[in-house]
Amino acid sequence: MGKILGHLQPTRLWEFFEEICAIPRPSKKEEKIIAYLKAFAEKHNLEFRQDRAGNVLVSKKAYPGYENRRTVILQSHLDMVCEKDSGVEHDFDKDPIVPNIEDGWVRGSGTTLGADDGIGVAAQLAILESDKIEHGPIECLFTVDEETGLTGAFALEKGFLEGKILLNLDSEDDGELFIGCAGGVDTLATLPYKKVEPEKDSEAYKINVLGLQGGHSGDDIHKGRGNAVKILTRILWSCEKMFDIRISEITAGNLKNAIPREGEALVTIPQRHKQSFTELFENLSASIKSELKTNEPGLEISFSKTEMPEFLLDKDIQNKMLCALYACPHGVIAMSPDIPGLVETSTNLASVKMTSSEVIIATSQRSSQESGKKDIANMVACVFNLAGAKVKHGDGYPGWNPNMNSEILKITKEAYTKLFVEEPKVLAIHAGLECGLIGEKYPGMDMISYGPTIKGAHSPSERIKIDTVDKFWELTLEVLKNIPE
Repeated sequence: MGKILGHLQPTRLWEFFEEICAIPRPSKKEEKIIAYLKAFAEKHNLEFRQDRAGNVLVSKKAYPGYENRRTVILQSHLDMVCEKDSGVEHDFDKDPIVPNIEDGWVRGSGTTLGADDGIGVAAQLAILESDKIEHGPIECLFTVDEETGLTGAFALEKGFLEGKILLNLDSEDDGELFIGCAGGVDTLATLPYKKVEPEKDSEAYKINVLGLQGGHSGDDIHKGRGNAVKILTRILWSCEKMFDIRISEITAGNLKNAIPREGEALVTIPQRHKQSFTELFENLSASIKSELKTNEPGLEISFSKTEMPEFLLDKDIQNKMLCALYACPHGVIAMSPDIPGLVETSTNLASVKMTSSEVIIATSQRSSQESGKKDIANMVACVFNLAGAKVKHGDGYPGWNPNMNSEILKITKEAYTKLFVEEPKVLAIHAGLECGLIGEKYPGMDMISYGPTIKGAHSPSERIKIDTVDKFWELTLEVLKNIPE
């Protein structure tokens, strides 16, 4: 146990995190980590419950002398985003995440690390195991499928929890306490297409967009990062207009809550346009790289000759698809007028994929205003409706309205200031947190969210800053010790 990370502080938290890394836990496939939790609870004689959605609740009695303190809920999610670099062989259903220590950070080996939110899970386990931590009654809530739809929190049943104070351990910036979050909704467009035979006197090429940072569609949407769908679309649209380029396959992006990092298209070009196409491609690629040189220094755009495909998209659908992808908004739509620096409304053009008969385009919208969320979702829907696509919205999830008079905020803020001799920032976050759904199901729940510093979440560059984990741990113990009766 703790072969790589066990020498870090706090020892037990890091040892548990390394154990968790060895357990595959993609969204909707949390069976192995749930079995691990159940075995852990049985080993330590802790009460264990699981609801119909798969959410797990492990309860622990108070430390002697703290029996009259209010019950506190510690909450994190079990699943992780599964992303890897091109060329990395990794089966997220079977293979362990291999953590590495590098310049004061822990990161994965070409994959997401799963510190979002494995570090929260590890902290809960370390607290549940210890007989030396001062705290009142504790409920540790482990939710499922947070990353692909918050379905565990959606399905959380009333009466499952007893506590009225909740510490969400799923934020990613040391020194920042979050008391509000955006609501969100997904918008999916489906465009049927017909197959046609490749034209004669044409050559086939693969166009690749690689090396983008990607990132979290909430936390990173304002950072000016490149979008692989947008870059690929811009190239294809320009070449279609100039050289009658035809598309056989297009795929870019992966998850709805991640900014797309990579994209690929298989196309044909009339032989007579080969030289002109090469010149335009090189000029356009150079322009895009120049525009993004500060935020995306690793961007690669290339094309290479390949075998002729068996079919092409029919020309009309190809044009409608490219026009819709080009016109679809992506990025920040509005900044908060009340909280400086907070994104109020945004949209993420997340992915484009093909089946044997349809092009499927996934997007996600966020806003701290319910009306703003609906407005941008409708805007995106209208773009694809104009292209003749079938559009549907997901159920969405509510935001979490800030409460500056929160008692747990006061306790946590005072604890941070006492421990680290500086005041934390009190903020709302543009990402979605399960607090919105939990608060909707448990009105009056007093909640706060915090965590250590995690960068690059939802991408293979995900990493966690080692020294902030110790601060996260100390803060949690100090908060637990100061929960009132």
